Amino acid sequence: MHTAIVRGAGFLALWVVLIGLDPLDFAVGVFAAAAATWTSLRLLPPGSHRLRLAALPRLALRFLWQSVVAGVDVARRAFDPRLPLKTGFVVYPTRYPRGPARNAFASLTSLLPGTVPAEDDAQGLLYHCLDVEQPVAEQLAAEEQAVSRALPGTTER
Repeated sequence: MHTAIVRGAGFLALWVVLIGLDPLDFAVGVFAAAAATWTSLRLLPPGSHRLRLAALPRLALRFLWQSVVAGVDVARRAFDPRLPLKTGFVVYPTRYPRGPARNAFASLTSLLPGTVPAEDDAQGLLYHCLDVEQPVAEQLAAEEQAVSRALPGTTER
C-alpha cells in the first residue's frame, strides 16, 4: 500500500508540474495518476527490484564519463580515415535475467565507445561494434559489475 501511495503521489506531482493546478486539470490528473500507478504496479510490482541509492551518484558519474569518451571515440573515427573500422557483432552473456535490470544495463552500455546493443535473446545481449578487435566483452563485464553495485541481487548465477 505504501508503494502505491508513493508512486501515485509522484505521478500526481509530475502532472502538476507539467499541467498546473487548474481544478479541472487537477481532476483529470488524479485520474491519470491513478491509472499510471495501477499500470506501474502491474509492470513493476513492489519488491521486484532493489536499488542502492548510495551507489547511484558513482554510476551516474561513470555514465557521464563513458558518454564523453564514446563521443570523442566516434568523432575521432569519423574524422580520421586512417583509423580502421572492423565492424561486427559481439554476444555478451549477461548475468541479468530479462526484465528491467537487463534493460537498464543495455541502456547504460549503449554509450560504451563504439558499441550499441542490437538484440536481446536467451544467450545474452548482441552488440554491434565499430571495432570487434577492441576488448568489448571486458568493458561490458566491468560495466556489469558497476551496475550490479546499484542493482544488487538482480543477477542470475
